[in-house]
Amino acid sequence: MQTDFLVIGSGVAGLTYALKVAKNFPDKQVIVITKTDSDETNTKYAQGGIAGVWNEEKDSYDKHIADTLIAGDGLCNEKIVEIVVKEGPERIKEIIEYGARFDKNDIGEYSLGKEGGHSENRILHHKDVTGLEIERALLNEVSKTKNIDLINHCFVIDIITQHHLGYLVTKSTTDITCYGVYVLNVNSNQVEKITSKITLLASGGNGQVYRTTTNPRIATGDGVAMVYRAKGRIENMEFIQFHPTALYEPGVSPSFLITEAVRGDGGILRNKQGEAFMVNYDEERRDLAPRDIVARAIDNEMKRNGTEHVYLDCTHMDKEKFIHHFPNIYEHCLSIGIDAFKQWIPVAPAAHYSCGGIKTDENGQTSIKHLYACGECASTGLHGANRLASNSLLEAMVFGERCFNDSIKLIEEINANQSHPIELPDWKAKGTAEPKEMILITQTRKELEQIMSDYVGIVRTDVRLKRAMRRLDLLYEETEELYKTTKVSPQMCELRNLITVGYLIVKGAEFRKESRGLHYNTDHLNKSELLQNIIL
Repeated sequence: MQTDFLVIGSGVAGLTYALKVAKNFPDKQVIVITKTDSDETNTKYAQGGIAGVWNEEKDSYDKHIADTLIAGDGLCNEKIVEIVVKEGPERIKEIIEYGARFDKNDIGEYSLGKEGGHSENRILHHKDVTGLEIERALLNEVSKTKNIDLINHCFVIDIITQHHLGYLVTKSTTDITCYGVYVLNVNSNQVEKITSKITLLASGGNGQVYRTTTNPRIATGDGVAMVYRAKGRIENMEFIQFHPTALYEPGVSPSFLITEAVRGDGGILRNKQGEAFMVNYDEERRDLAPRDIVARAIDNEMKRNGTEHVYLDCTHMDKEKFIHHFPNIYEHCLSIGIDAFKQWIPVAPAAHYSCGGIKTDENGQTSIKHLYACGECASTGLHGANRLASNSLLEAMVFGERCFNDSIKLIEEINANQSHPIELPDWKAKGTAEPKEMILITQTRKELEQIMSDYVGIVRTDVRLKRAMRRLDLLYEETEELYKTTKVSPQMCELRNLITVGYLIVKGAEFRKESRGLHYNTDHLNKSELLQNIIL
């Protein structure tokens, strides 16, 4: 299969790009592939909203920029922050034109929420399912765009570079080119190749590397792992954001998210004794402190009191307003026997968002030619050491646009310089045996989740990281041996990718000899005077 534009992932980042390209090149076919159903994405599960300067009488670009920089703890790329904040409102208007319905107040103005780290109300939302609403609007627009071919149930195994071409092998890591991807068609169980002049990776996050996460089961770090195997640049993987308030349900993963907007509307965190403890950790911002501070505070309270969770108190909040804003949260809590107006909601931190990823420039280009990345799999420089709440959907839309704009120039260059198509080899089977030892795959994945959760969580130490790395080395060796002798399967590919992501997180954490943002190491409590991104 051949195409000019190939998109991996059907979340807000991938679909924004696909729509832009398809509308600008109506004579070109755009292929979007996703490993499950087209609506099963990280976007779908984004509850809180999308941040943007909407009311310039009370808010400003400078305020939003400042809030983002403060949350990022010194590692944000200020140029990128300015780009995203200033270009963001236009991208939000576009999604509204596609049909996204954000909540309005009684006089017809958009109802703007406030979340941790924000100095003003600037969060547009659709009840407590904002991501689902944006996904709906984008998929509806895609259905009306005839030259977008949306292919479900195709698992990308690897991107194709000159390392797959015997006559183009190079030792250089600065002159690598992407020619397409190898995919496993889950329905036919056959490996196929898709060649493309331009490829966009919008493959989402990697929360499934942890035992407890708010991420869906598809979030296995596939894009990051594939780029690393292709010798592309990855950075800042140690900065894993734990959402402070996932609903505590033992043994349940993915965890149900209690959006930060609940605290924005007045929810109060309390410990076992009923104390509103956030005043002890951030006297001014309290429950609306940035997520890294709140998550560490909860972690400390749990350890201090020997509990598995703390509580979110909503009993004093306006019931009618709460049910209107957070209907799904209210109903889900009721379904497990918790009435949010009679009982405190048990909550605990869960792995939520990766602030690092595939290193890109201001146009979303990776270190591999003809390959773009945007969304959670990318590291654009916006988030630094900690993501400001509700900036992720904004970033995905802005960089979907910027990748598109750069692609217009790139496709012209490729067409002008490429006189004949490059012959790419078919997939060479790594193993022929059917995956009879599925228990090895499932048990290894459980071991990985346990290692990452126990040793590379909210609080880290040098000893824990060293122990994690030793165990990951063993899992890697065992899994690679199994991969060589077993017929390729989604489960095996996901396990390989998760082990690679785990290695990158630990390696980044070992290199960072300080505590900054989401990386908190009790052996290195001070911040280093040398501001640096950890590039792997």
